[in-house]
Amino acid sequence: MTTGYTEKELGPIYGPFFGVMGASSAIIFSSMGAAYGTAKSGTGIAAMSVMRPELVMKSIIPVVMAGIIAIYGLVVAVLIAGGLAKPPVYSLYKFVLFLSMAVGFAGLAAGFAIGIVGDAGVRGTAQQPKLFVGMILILIFAEVLGLYGLIVAIYLFTKA
Repeated sequence: MTTGYTEKELGPIYGPFFGVMGASSAIIFSSMGAAYGTAKSGTGIAAMSVMRPELVMKSIIPVVMAGIIAIYGLVVAVLIAGGLAKPPVYSLYKFVLFLSMAVGFAGLAAGFAIGIVGDAGVRGTAQQPKLFVGMILILIFAEVLGLYGLIVAIYLFTKA
């Protein structure tokens, strides 16, 4: 029985496992980072809102930025899932590229940074409002770490 593919194009039967693991790790690790960032920032907001309830909406920015990290993982997971095919159509090379956890681990690191900065930042802003701009700048730098992972993951996806 012929599949219409040359021997070079065929991959092992276990190849898609790596692709599925890549999609899973993209969404799982970036969501873990987003969850940590949301939880850590949320505790800071809750503590700060006791003293300064008028600053709650202004202090929600770290939570929004943490949520964006999960969106990066979702985008990559959907791209990978769309590129999966039943074996043995694609080579092992393609599936191992899908396994690259660039966006997942970058999202995890960015979420941790956003959570820690967001917690300390909103508590500090409640005591000294001039800290707000500095907190936003540091949050932007933390968010960019996740964006770097997204860029690398999309680049690797195009190489597959």
